[in-house]
Amino acid sequence: MEGTKPVNKKLAAALSGGAVLVLALSGCGGDDNEKLDSWAKQVCDAVQPQAKKIESANASIQKETSDNSKPEDVQKTDAQAFQDMSDAYKAIGAAVTKAGAPDVENGQKKQEDAVKELNAISSSYASLKKQVDALDTKDQGKFADGLKDIATELDKLGKSGNDALRNLEEGEVGQAMARQTSCKAATAPATQS
Repeated sequence: MEGTKPVNKKLAAALSGGAVLVLALSGCGGDDNEKLDSWAKQVCDAVQPQAKKIESANASIQKETSDNSKPEDVQKTDAQAFQDMSDAYKAIGAAVTKAGAPDVENGQKKQEDAVKELNAISSSYASLKKQVDALDTKDQGKFADGLKDIATELDKLGKSGNDALRNLEEGEVGQAMARQTSCKAATAPATQS
């Protein structure tokens, strides 16, 4: 029977789509707003280590899928990665809560929506961890099918939502975040145009 390798690749691809959202902090220059800059610094400083955690969880899944890994190893790696991601999104939600509402129009609603979304993403990864933990590693076929379902869930997670986060990061807030060194460090390197 063929291995779980093709499914693993699908899982890795789906995962890398889903984890980009936190690294989507963007924006360009703009007017200084001290209050907003201080809010952005607090959030960016908290996001940076979590973004690294998400990146490394991503990398561990990619690595586990690049060779002929045993189902047990894939299960262990994926479960740990999903747990790390769940923790990271929860921590980002807590950081945004702690920072309070940004000093912009509808700041409080934007903040509350983003926190709700971050917590929902955290819960989704926690439930994916449970799914991975429950997979039958003794039966290669069942294991591959289980991974396929998880890849589908991940794919949905990558495509869904993030609107509240984008909403939070648009306009002045995004510009203030773009001025923070820690946010620049948390974003994926921009391609040269």
